[in-house]
Amino acid sequence: MAADLSVTFWGVRGSIACASPEYMRYGGNTSCVEVTAGGRRLIFDAGTGIRKLGKRICAADESTETDIYFTHTHVDHIQGLSFFAPLARGEHKVRLSAGHLAPEHTLEQVMHLAMAAPLFPVTMDIFAAKIEFHDFVCGDTLKPAPDITVRTAALNHPNGATGYRVEHAGKSICYITDTEHRPGERDANIVGLCRGADIMIYDSSYTDAEYPAHAGWGHSTWQEGVRIADTADIGTLVLFHHDPTHDDDTMDRIVAEAMATRPGTTPAGLPRIVAAREGLILAP
Repeated sequence: MAADLSVTFWGVRGSIACASPEYMRYGGNTSCVEVTAGGRRLIFDAGTGIRKLGKRICAADESTETDIYFTHTHVDHIQGLSFFAPLARGEHKVRLSAGHLAPEHTLEQVMHLAMAAPLFPVTMDIFAAKIEFHDFVCGDTLKPAPDITVRTAALNHPNGATGYRVEHAGKSICYITDTEHRPGERDANIVGLCRGADIMIYDSSYTDAEYPAHAGWGHSTWQEGVRIADTADIGTLVLFHHDPTHDDDTMDRIVAEAMATRPGTTPAGLPRIVAAREGLILAP
């Protein structure tokens, strides 16, 4: 029987897609994760990883309704949307949501701008699917279905970003990416949103040693992820948004060091720390 709540990783890379052989073990596609909750699909971010997910959905003739939630709308998190196959199907309904744009902008305006000349050769009007846009405010609680709760909180990222917590059947998965920590303190928004979660996916772009050269860029470190996970009593910490300079060999070294900081498994049998890679499925 399928798990009541699970997450599948389709794109795990940050900033820019990496296609060369030294990125194949962890994956080179930009951010896209699929959470299934009681048979309903929730997609978080539409980086290049969403293209393969869209092909799978159409090939398997799966549910014709999809919810896509954006952490933010920087290019690496939206660039795959125009290649998401369900958008070309008239029988599909796709709901797009974001919490970082209002009141200055709307998600509909931003997506139309991203797919307009001279930035892109076709407009959103080409899509046959029924598309809905939803702007909320960070901190809102969303109910995509009666038995699914999505809680939100603001993240520390240029132009704003949103963190998410999906709750279903007594389990929870948090998606926290594109956020910058403040050295010496834990982000209260993140700790509050994620406390007690079974899984926390966290922006681990850098190491603590690399971070000072990237201060102000809007990203965090895997060591900060460990500190937050320990503070917030997280079950499994998932390192995510791998920097494009971190090839597979570099990631192997990071993972080995990270695993030593959180050894063992959770009551569900998951490792207490793991690095996201394309195709990985976790069910708490």
